[in-house]
Amino acid sequence: MAICALGYLGIHSDKLSEWSAFAGKILAMQEVDRGGKTSVFRMDDRQQRLLISGEKGDTLAFMGWEVSHHDDLNMYAARLDNAGYPVFWGGRELADRRFVDEMIWFLDPMGNRVELVFNPMLSSDPFVPGRPIDGFNTGPLGMGHAVLHVDNLDTMLPFYRDVLGFNVSDYGLSPYGMYFFHVNGRHHSFAMIGSGQQGFHHFMVEFTNLDDVGQGYDLAQLQDKEDTIAYTLGRHTNDHMTSYYAYTPSGFFVESGWGGLVIDPDTWEPHETTLGPSFWGHERLYLPEDGGRKRLREMRLKAAAEGHRAPPVIDCPWLYGALKKAR
Repeated sequence: MAICALGYLGIHSDKLSEWSAFAGKILAMQEVDRGGKTSVFRMDDRQQRLLISGEKGDTLAFMGWEVSHHDDLNMYAARLDNAGYPVFWGGRELADRRFVDEMIWFLDPMGNRVELVFNPMLSSDPFVPGRPIDGFNTGPLGMGHAVLHVDNLDTMLPFYRDVLGFNVSDYGLSPYGMYFFHVNGRHHSFAMIGSGQQGFHHFMVEFTNLDDVGQGYDLAQLQDKEDTIAYTLGRHTNDHMTSYYAYTPSGFFVESGWGGLVIDPDTWEPHETTLGPSFWGHERLYLPEDGGRKRLREMRLKAAAEGHRAPPVIDCPWLYGALKKAR
């Protein structure tokens, strides 16, 4: 796969102090002093994973996707141009600000800025989390995943699947259209929700220890704010992630998770999921009762009544395959 990982995310927001507290204390990221009016955060040995621009807007500014080889940038530039999407080369100044060797950028059909980058730089300083955690599941799996609200799946699906080459992991058609895409072994690094809206739905970070998720959940609930938790603790049906969703200072969500499914991209077959988004939990506190919340709860209760669940750890081939490789 030419695009191999979600490298970083940029957010338009002038709520820098709020983001500093949220990303550091709740998400356990390390804030890096870059100067100026931008807040930058690390999650691992990369120079940066999350950038808050200091500009008004409170929405997604850009998604940075890594490519495997330098020539992939030329390939994508030609492919996008042939498909009618203008492509811009980042230039040395922008590449330096992103801490990459080279990059291109363009807009998707809904106007979201997408950046393709080659050879992101590593930091010589060790990662120091904002609160004690065992770490994040990143490396070749990338930063995590990003999910967009989409008002027209018929336009967005061909762009990411056919032009950018993202691979469909699974999709759901009820209670609304959802498509999940992989670019590496992570079950999905990108997804789109056919909500009829436009904008950023959430991004996900995956911890290596379930307790780090639970402690973040406690800390998020103890914030001195009325609305802190958007989805209660629960487990997803498609990627088996145990997680909760919290409101960010910008109003969209961040999913903090553990135990996500790792697939074999060479053998994985896309399929429709009909159980609904979650085996249990994930009560959508942000939704009104008659605005989808009741329907999603009924789907979870139906799944429970029928005995649907993720494979037990002892029967989990992807986990034992990973452990075997690590020996």
